[in-house]
Amino acid sequence: MRAGDSRDMELLAPVGTEEALGAAIAGGADAVYLGGKSFGARHFASNFTDRQLAGAVRLVHDHGMRAYVTVNTLIKEGEMAEALSFVGMLDSVEADAVIIQDRGLLPLIKERFSIPVHASTQMAIHSPAGARWAEGQGMERVILARELGLGQVKEIAESSKVGVEVFIHGALCYCFSGQCLFSSFLGGRSGNRGMCAQPCRKRYTVGKKEGYLLSTADTFGVGSIPELMRCGVSSLKIEGRMRSPQYVYLTSLVYKRAIERARNGDDILITDRERELLEVVFNRGFSGGYLTESDVMQTAFPESRGRPLGPATMVHGYLRMDRGVLEPGDGISLYQGGEKIGGFDLRPVDLKGEYVLASPPFSSNEGEYAVYKTKDREFPAIMETISRIRLQEREAVRRPIELPSKRTRRGERESELSFYVSSLSVLEAVLPYADRVYYDGSKQEDEALGMCDREGKEFVRVLPRLSLGEVEAEHDKVMVHTVDQYELNRDRELYGSYHMNFFNSHTIPRMHQCTLSPELDREELLEVLSRTEERCEVMVFGRVELMLSRDPTLPEGTLIDDRGTRYPVHRDPEGFVHISHSTDLLLLDKVPELRSMGVDSLGIDVRRRHPDMAAFVGRSFRELDIDDLGELRRKCGRSGLGHYRKGVF
Repeated sequence: MRAGDSRDMELLAPVGTEEALGAAIAGGADAVYLGGKSFGARHFASNFTDRQLAGAVRLVHDHGMRAYVTVNTLIKEGEMAEALSFVGMLDSVEADAVIIQDRGLLPLIKERFSIPVHASTQMAIHSPAGARWAEGQGMERVILARELGLGQVKEIAESSKVGVEVFIHGALCYCFSGQCLFSSFLGGRSGNRGMCAQPCRKRYTVGKKEGYLLSTADTFGVGSIPELMRCGVSSLKIEGRMRSPQYVYLTSLVYKRAIERARNGDDILITDRERELLEVVFNRGFSGGYLTESDVMQTAFPESRGRPLGPATMVHGYLRMDRGVLEPGDGISLYQGGEKIGGFDLRPVDLKGEYVLASPPFSSNEGEYAVYKTKDREFPAIMETISRIRLQEREAVRRPIELPSKRTRRGERESELSFYVSSLSVLEAVLPYADRVYYDGSKQEDEALGMCDREGKEFVRVLPRLSLGEVEAEHDKVMVHTVDQYELNRDRELYGSYHMNFFNSHTIPRMHQCTLSPELDREELLEVLSRTEERCEVMVFGRVELMLSRDPTLPEGTLIDDRGTRYPVHRDPEGFVHISHSTDLLLLDKVPELRSMGVDSLGIDVRRRHPDMAAFVGRSFRELDIDDLGELRRKCGRSGLGHYRKGVF
């Protein structure tokens, strides 16, 4: 069985454990997605050994379902052969598709195996152009960015020849997936490598705003199902490979029923009881997601608290509240001042008519409490149902794959200096030191082009960091950030920014120049450079962008975490919010090493900096004056080597 056989809208369930696999089957999902012990974007899920994966594929096929396996991380140069060997094993056990993020892996898979390939949401595909790119690369399906509204999904689905998959329920990243470097630069745990430390669930302040300012509500997309069905979306995906078996069972069951009701034209897609179960099993507050809403933030608390039941009063050791939906066997948790005090299961004796009157099995002060339902009486029976489905391991063989070494002698180069600027005043300050200017200003680009022409400097127009509408560039030389922009402007001279995650030599497409990922360390940069003859740039100065978000609520200014670290925040003309690193990348003393590696261009980002600072940076790098390093560090306030020395896990 291969992906795409079914003509009906597919419901795709998350599987991070053997129990969750049984839950997806028992809940009635049409397909599951799961990962191995490596190369998956949920590294901290239990995941599956090769033999377990082989058994899982057989088990879901026996139940008339499909199995898609995630290989949706960025892959280092030295890991590529191992990743291909893993995909080969998946092909041999007849997995229905492999989900990938790393573009370099794609042609290598297509050359060797017959397994279908799906584009992960980590590729941030968000337009018809991105879907066309995926089709041209031989992909069977694109999993769209989660920031799209129903109208945008409809446009892509109706114009696309590849299948379209949409997230319909579960946790929502603050940042566009595949574009987040916050966790990576915070402590080396890269979200692009499946090890996100979830900095978006921490407390922050911006100006007078305080709270979990980057924390989103969970997507609850039942109401969008009829429109997604009408426009031809192939698959509805539930997020949650880190979630419990009960979560997988209930989301599968409820959404499968909702799809059937939508197919039958029913007005009611979900019952009150079904919604209650979804709220109890996991939620951080529900929203329709970007499918139907522009504001999806829930900044009061970052964790799942279950279904809110309202206030309760503790008097003389007894908790009193309205009974509402509660029954014996349900579990409740008590919160006071944002802190969880404790939780317990309700007994028949605790329910007095229309009220709860219970003595909690833990000490608690008298006063008011917020109460949430965190367990349902049906959960034990659900687990019993799930336990009847057992996974049998099967043989799985990984065959070694050798890739051509294709080492090239790049030789030492006199690396050019490329300056990222966003204003005419900064442009004027750096022109004496620049070989190339990446102009990112929202206005006055004609004046900027004229200034560069008069000084004989190369001018490259930086396209919007991301745009949900398709607009072709007006300049011959442009910098692109996404595969969507790459596809739209492929007839121009293209420069790829580091946001395109150039992580290995196979990822590098035919374009004039690409900027290698700032997540690569010195040895990894050398590995990539020694295996490509394409022009490559390395960032050597500036504040790396950590997050790009559609959040309309975060004000511009300075985001401050609980340790006092300060992150600049700005909003672009497209309305997206950008969060930059608190620390300047500063590789002035590493320039000789980079030149010896054969780096063609050094990227220097002085956007939103004072012209005097920009000029000092420009002169220091042009003259390679190491004596300036101390003064440059002082002017930056906070600076460092980024991942140049240690890289990411």
